Amino acid sequence: MVFSSMIFLWFFLPLVLGVYFISNEKMKNLILLVASLIFYVWGGVDCLFLIIISIVVNYCFGILIDHFRRYDTQILWLAIITNLSILIYFKYFNFIAITINNVFHQTIVPLRNIILPIGISFYTFQILSYIVDLYWKNIKVQKNILNLALYVSFFPQLVAGPIVKYSTVKDEINHRKVSLKLFASGVKKFVYGLGKKVIFANSLAFITDSIYQNSVSSLNTPIAWLASITYTLQIYYDFSGYSDMAIGLGRMFGFHFPENFNLPYISQSITEFWRRWHISLSTWFKEYVYIPLGGNRKGKFRTYINLWIVFFLTGLWHGASFNFILWGLYYGLFLVIEKMFLKKFLDHNRLPFLNNIYVMFIVIIGWVLFRAEGLRNVLEILKLMFCFNFDTSYVLLPTFINFKNLLKFVLSVLLAGPLQILLSHMRHREKIQNIYESKIEIFALILIMSVSIMELVASSYNPFIYFRF
Repeated sequence: MVFSSMIFLWFFLPLVLGVYFISNEKMKNLILLVASLIFYVWGGVDCLFLIIISIVVNYCFGILIDHFRRYDTQILWLAIITNLSILIYFKYFNFIAITINNVFHQTIVPLRNIILPIGISFYTFQILSYIVDLYWKNIKVQKNILNLALYVSFFPQLVAGPIVKYSTVKDEINHRKVSLKLFASGVKKFVYGLGKKVIFANSLAFITDSIYQNSVSSLNTPIAWLASITYTLQIYYDFSGYSDMAIGLGRMFGFHFPENFNLPYISQSITEFWRRWHISLSTWFKEYVYIPLGGNRKGKFRTYINLWIVFFLTGLWHGASFNFILWGLYYGLFLVIEKMFLKKFLDHNRLPFLNNIYVMFIVIIGWVLFRAEGLRNVLEILKLMFCFNFDTSYVLLPTFINFKNLLKFVLSVLLAGPLQILLSHMRHREKIQNIYESKIEIFALILIMSVSIMELVASSYNPFIYFRF
């Protein structure tokens, strides 16, 4: 079940909201937990069994760390090894097996029929943040297993984030209030996210997937660039849209989840890009990997190594593929270069639009690594992008672009940052803001919701990229 589906919008969400708000305070957490497990079981009963096991096991680890502080380091490492072992088995076993078999040119490790549980990377990181923060004494142990289960499995951010630290919501798990203002802001955030996903991401995905289903030999340079740019926009609207919907749903139930995207495509450096893109993941790696490794406190060389380790793991977190590993190392390389000298130049550049061109060029090439199937296909697409092949006997742009898609493409570019910058300047004109802004926003929300529903009714094409992570 996805948020941008008719069954969620017209059945699941209204039912959960209705039952939640008519119930007494003592039952609210239980209602949300049951709803979350039902939401998750939509992806398969086996997935439900695994997350329940993870909750029970880590609840026990938490109790042990709290009661046996003399041995808390050993218990912590046991908890980390247990959680990562589960993640590695379900997500990376076959990748490791294939790699070993390819190295030795024979079947040493047989492949297994393993189904990747939806959202395992997200909820594993949430569980680890709880265990590590408990070890660091940043939080108190959660003795109510149902409350811990709600934190791990809460349906708005269960399958695709944002990654929410326990310390962020620990007070709201036990005590929260939903005001009309908070609920309305949640609805607004959800509708904006739904529009991002349905109106833009789905249309951009159709163009990207239509191009990628052809062999590279049937494409030319303009088509290759079109696919790369549409995927760049698609993954932003897809994932940021889903994150916005999750944050909005959280507010409807009284939770304040952190923002996960902050207009990353207006960044002036790759360093800034990673402060704006998938913020919850970047923050998690910074707090639980980069800083414990020493961060930037042990000299320049060690800082560079730590960055590479973090972005190697960032790439690997996204998927069991050398594409993702290379993608992570690719960003690690540019972050190291910026640390060494480039960031100072970018900060003092008097033509900031050149900084943004540099960032977007790196990002677009990076998304080729992310999207293409296999490293050989990556090389073929990159070669095509830079070989300047305009042979008109190949697939032509009009095959994928009609007026409707062209309009959405232009709007998606404008709404990825340029329009927001323009509006931020206009907001300084207080009279315009006070008189028109609220009315315009209400109209925009109604329009976005209406168009989104029409799009969902008219088309069954509703993919979501980050479900596979």
